[in-house]
Amino acid sequence: MALQLPGCFGRFNLKVHSRPANGIRRFNTFASLSQPRGDVMNWIEATSSFFEKDTRPIMLFDGVCNLCNGGVKFVRDNDRNRRIRYEALQSEAGKMLLQRSGRAPDDISSVVLVEKERSYIKSEAVLKIMEHIDLPFPQLAFFLHFVPLFVRDFFYDNVANNRYTIFGRTESCEI
Repeated sequence: MALQLPGCFGRFNLKVHSRPANGIRRFNTFASLSQPRGDVMNWIEATSSFFEKDTRPIMLFDGVCNLCNGGVKFVRDNDRNRRIRYEALQSEAGKMLLQRSGRAPDDISSVVLVEKERSYIKSEAVLKIMEHIDLPFPQLAFFLHFVPLFVRDFFYDNVANNRYTIFGRTESCEI
């Protein structure tokens, strides 16, 4: 069985072997990393041009969501040193960066922060964005890291799943 991982990680081969021992079947599982197949797109390589001249991270957001547009405006207003770039998830660049992050190109369910070497999604992306903007948000992010990820993502998912109902949507990206 092979599990395809995004980008340069190649193919992840999962092998299961069973051995009868005293009539009891035991399963030993191990994994190995193999080279990517020729027909698989290397999204890290394909999007490396986004970071050649400008190494600032890119915040991917839902361009038609009023909450997301408000969040981008908030981040932009509190990012005096312009440490973050922005791109709508629905744009061609956004779709490519989503695939680089191991997500489907049409997945607009989460904010994503893409750095040169790594991507963050959901509450991790929000906390990482908070670390890049002005005081007091980096300190707040530090304390929020003590909240377990599953709890942060639970609240994130509840807001994300109801964002259109609560905050509405626009016909096109305002940013």
